[in-house]
Amino acid sequence: MVLLGLSQPRVLSLALAILLLLSYAAVLLGNLSIILTIRAEPRLAASPMYYLLGNLSLVDLCYTSVTTPRMALGLLSGHDTIPLGECLGQLFFLHFLGCTEIFLLTAMAYDRYVAICQPLHYTTIMDCRTCSLLVASSWMGALAHSLVQTLLTATLPYCGPNRIDHYFCDVAPLLGVACTDTSLMEILVVSNTGAISLGCFLVLLVSYGVILATLRRRSSEGRRKALSTCTAHLMVVAIFFGPCIFVYTRPFSTIPADKVVSLLATVVTPVLNPLIYTLRNTEMKGAMRRLWGRQVRAEK
Repeated sequence: MVLLGLSQPRVLSLALAILLLLSYAAVLLGNLSIILTIRAEPRLAASPMYYLLGNLSLVDLCYTSVTTPRMALGLLSGHDTIPLGECLGQLFFLHFLGCTEIFLLTAMAYDRYVAICQPLHYTTIMDCRTCSLLVASSWMGALAHSLVQTLLTATLPYCGPNRIDHYFCDVAPLLGVACTDTSLMEILVVSNTGAISLGCFLVLLVSYGVILATLRRRSSEGRRKALSTCTAHLMVVAIFFGPCIFVYTRPFSTIPADKVVSLLATVVTPVLNPLIYTLRNTEMKGAMRRLWGRQVRAEK
């Protein structure tokens, strides 16, 4: 397979590779900081919200690792080819981790719904067993989804020039180079990936509609604290679900915007998530400062 998105003029390739590596370093630093902070603070580690956030940071870290290092390496080396097996592996992990993130974001919305709409029952409902079940269901559901996508794509015959007009391997670009009628596959993919993206997004909108209606009856201080957490989550939902819905809920016809939107989802969103969840979260910022302070004192 030839990834045409990696075939750029030398100067542009170097500039893009540097930007990708810098963004990848930011993803590693931001998400590892969140994971280590949550693990180092017993109070955060015992909180359902931060338990889910730690899992989301782990998924973000792995999600961007599927595509960004490979893209940067291809741009630096000038090698724009990828074996079919590696291409299918990239597709599998891209959908596995992306779908896991969708389910985790939905689980986090449920957590906020219970915390705000049923505060007296929060500790009973969101106990350790429930949190573990939500996380395990997210991973297992995403695994089933990705296996279906990958197996369907792997059964297609590829006998053309196999030149993919994209930066990495995904279902739509691969269907474009298959030498058979893929109309049924397109319907299956849209009804699978598209339905998951749009369905979870609608569930999120409804849950936050109920949350906002509930907050109208709260005091100004309680409303401010709840809105701070919910706003951060809604920002992440918007920048992650937007590209997913754009790419997967319409029939596959490759347009230039697809590549830009896909880069937004796989490179930019994982960079922004740690910033959104830390800059708008006083508790997380305080925990990070304490952890950093302990590290500085330990080195003296």
